Amino acid sequence: MATGPSLLRAPERLAEAGPADRLSALERVWRRFDDPQTVLSRGGRVVEIAPTHYKVRGLSDIARLGDIVEQRGKGGARRGEIVRIGRDEVVIAPFERSADAGIGDAVFRRGPLGVAPHASWRGRAIDALTRVIDGGPPLIRPNAGDSALTPGAMSRQRVGTGFLTGVRVIDIFTPLCFGQRLGIFAGSGVGKSTLLAMLAGAEAFDTVVVALIGERGREVREFLEDTIGADSMAKTVAVVATSDESAMMRRRAPDTAMCVAEHFRDQGHRVLLVLDSITRFAHALREVATGTGEPPVARGYPASVFTDLPKLLERAGPGAEGKGSITAIISVLVDGDDHNDPVADSVRGILDGHVVLDRAIAEQGRYPPVNPLSSISRLADKAWSAEQRLLVTRLKSMIARFEDTRDIRLLGAYQGGADAELDIAVRQVPLIYEALTQSPRDRASADPFADLARHLKGKQNGDQGD
Repeated sequence: MATGPSLLRAPERLAEAGPADRLSALERVWRRFDDPQTVLSRGGRVVEIAPTHYKVRGLSDIARLGDIVEQRGKGGARRGEIVRIGRDEVVIAPFERSADAGIGDAVFRRGPLGVAPHASWRGRAIDALTRVIDGGPPLIRPNAGDSALTPGAMSRQRVGTGFLTGVRVIDIFTPLCFGQRLGIFAGSGVGKSTLLAMLAGAEAFDTVVVALIGERGREVREFLEDTIGADSMAKTVAVVATSDESAMMRRRAPDTAMCVAEHFRDQGHRVLLVLDSITRFAHALREVATGTGEPPVARGYPASVFTDLPKLLERAGPGAEGKGSITAIISVLVDGDDHNDPVADSVRGILDGHVVLDRAIAEQGRYPPVNPLSSISRLADKAWSAEQRLLVTRLKSMIARFEDTRDIRLLGAYQGGADAELDIAVRQVPLIYEALTQSPRDRASADPFADLARHLKGKQNGDQGD
């Protein structure tokens, strides 16, 4: 900035200059003061540092929960988020892996994080702060407008149109509708990520948003390039926060993915949101909340976790009249294979259905390892015809009879001819299991009930020929 005689003589120079020179000089002044780096900003100072957060004094009266701040120290500028506000201090959780701050570092408030998606984001991979991670060109960022609002309960469209995922066991036993929210419940290593990738390839959607939360870093490229594939990736936006990133990045990523999905929903798209996994999102919520001093209430989870889960999940679903919909497929990593752990129990009550992956079925080599007896879709009646509903009821009855008598048959106590219904189940259920087996390399099923009928008929004709 000019000082001394040159500054005092500036009015005289403007008076002597012509109209064009005056306009040019005023434009230079405007640009100088429009630059955020040259305008004075109100900030605070770091007064306390912990491994996962730090405290700042001087921002309490202007801070808002969720605001982004910029901390400037010896290592450069780093961003964080305000997670707690006290009378004299605010608590900030950094987006970097650790609170790399020093006592006395300056911290400036930057306001809420705005996510303004663009159609060109499809086919790209970004992080929780919408920074490019795929090595491609920078994203096109429109001016951020008003954030999308969750439609009110009475303004949402009704759910009633089914679609095919191409996965036979899902389309037969737990069919889905546009705008439904379905949970995939499984322990670690059972195959939920593979099933999610198969579902993400459904051709019924205009846009797919994939949120990988807490995934292993080496698996991200494999999941996007090999499992999803180039064709499906062309209409996919991937939001990635790997397991080695900070809790704030893992906490922020689902919100970013939901903002992207809401943008395309409001454009009239049928959007598929795949979130893997909501449990790691809950772990990040727990880490941040306990770092701010919130007491645990259920197996180490603070109460705010069970408030934030429905806030996120309720944003999915059918949009307002004239808009599109967000169909959400949410994976739930069941800790210790306990399907009644607090997160699984809470999420199951929020969603519109759940698919249970059974480790015992996976160990038998049947993939996807879906347990049709434990899985349910609350909107199945809107997707089945009357004949299909009767058929599925009959299939579940046979499978239940077959599984209930498994131990008796293994002991050799079963004798054919004593129970006609059990005889039918013993003959048919193994063939049903064969028909439901499907890998990502297999073609998607265009008519799962017809595929099942052809398989059973072919096996019966083959047996008769023998």
